[in-house]
Amino acid sequence: MKRFLLGATASALIAMSGAVQAQSLFVGEAGPNRGARAVALQWFADKAVELSDGQLEMDIQWGGALFKAGAALNGIADGVADLGTVISVYFPQEMVAYGIADLPIQNPDAWVGMKATDELMRGSESIKANLAEMNLVYLGTFTTSAVHIGCKGAAIRTVEDIKGLKVRGVGAYGDTFREFGANMVPMSIYDAYQGLDTGLIDCSQGYSYAMAALKQQEVIDSYTLLNWGQVGALGVLMNKDSFDALDAPVQEALLTAGEGMADKLGELITADNDKAIETMKAAGVEIIELPEAERAKLVETSKQFLDQWVERAGQAGLDGAALLDEYRGLIEKYEGIRDEQGYPWARG
Repeated sequence: MKRFLLGATASALIAMSGAVQAQSLFVGEAGPNRGARAVALQWFADKAVELSDGQLEMDIQWGGALFKAGAALNGIADGVADLGTVISVYFPQEMVAYGIADLPIQNPDAWVGMKATDELMRGSESIKANLAEMNLVYLGTFTTSAVHIGCKGAAIRTVEDIKGLKVRGVGAYGDTFREFGANMVPMSIYDAYQGLDTGLIDCSQGYSYAMAALKQQEVIDSYTLLNWGQVGALGVLMNKDSFDALDAPVQEALLTAGEGMADKLGELITADNDKAIETMKAAGVEIIELPEAERAKLVETSKQFLDQWVERAGQAGLDGAALLDEYRGLIEKYEGIRDEQGYPWARG
C-alpha cells in the first residue's frame, strides 16, 4: 500500500538516548477549528495523548490543509494523514457499511445514534474486514444530529403539507419528501438562507444548531421537529499500516479515546440544539412537533431507501439485512440506557 511520509510517521517508535520519543500522528480534518465537532475532535486527540502515557502526539491539520473532504478516504488510506475525518456521503460505495448511520429510520437522538453506530462499527467483524481491505481502521464517530425542517410562508404539520413545496433536502430524507410531492431544489445548507429569503425554496431540511449558526431563524416562520432520523455516517478513520505499527497500549489509547467521542459530542451537540430552539423561539419562529402518526408515514415511505442500502451492502459483500437488524437493536439498547440512567454527562 502506497504511503507518503510526513515527518514522523507511524512506522516505528524511535528510541533516543535510552528514552522512547513520542510518536507524532498527522490528523486530516477538512473543517475549521470551531464548532462542536471540532471541539470533540480536539478532545479525542488530547484524550488519546493522555491515555498513551506520553507515547503519542497528535498534529491536527484543520481546514483541509492535507486534503479536502472529498479526498479524505484516499488521503488516509494512502498515508497522506495517519488518521482523519471521513464523511461517508462523499464515498457512498466504499463507505456503504458506515452509511447505515445516514438511513432514515426512527433514530433522532444524537447520543443514542452515535453510541449505536460506534458499537456496530467497532464490533462487526464483517465491517472491520471491509475497512481493512481499504487499509482503514475505525476509531470513532460523529453525527450532524437529527434532521428537521424550517419553512418560510409555510408550515409542515402533516405529511400532506409537504406536497408542492420547494424543498432543500438532505440525502434519503429529501428523497422521502419527494415521494410526498415536494419539489426538490439542489442547494447547500450554506445557501439556504438566501434561498429562503428570495423564495427560491420554501423549506430547508437541516440540523437545529446549524440553522441557528447560519441565522436562518431570520428567514423562516416555522420549524418542524421531525424526530425521525439523523445523518451520522462521519467519523475518524485511521490508516491501517500506521495503526498496526503502533504498540498495543497505544492502539488501545486511540480506540478508547475514539469511543469517548460519542459522549463528548453528544453533550456538546445536545446543548447546542436546545439553545438553537430557544433562539428560534425568541425570533418568533413557530416550533412544531410532527405528530407520531405523521412521522410513522415518513418512516414507512422511506423503507424503500433502506432496501436500496441493503442491496448496495450486499454488492460490497456485506449482509445488509443482518447489519440493519443489529443496528436497530443497538438503537433500542442505548435508548433504554438513556431512559434508565440518563445521558452520561448528566449522571453526576
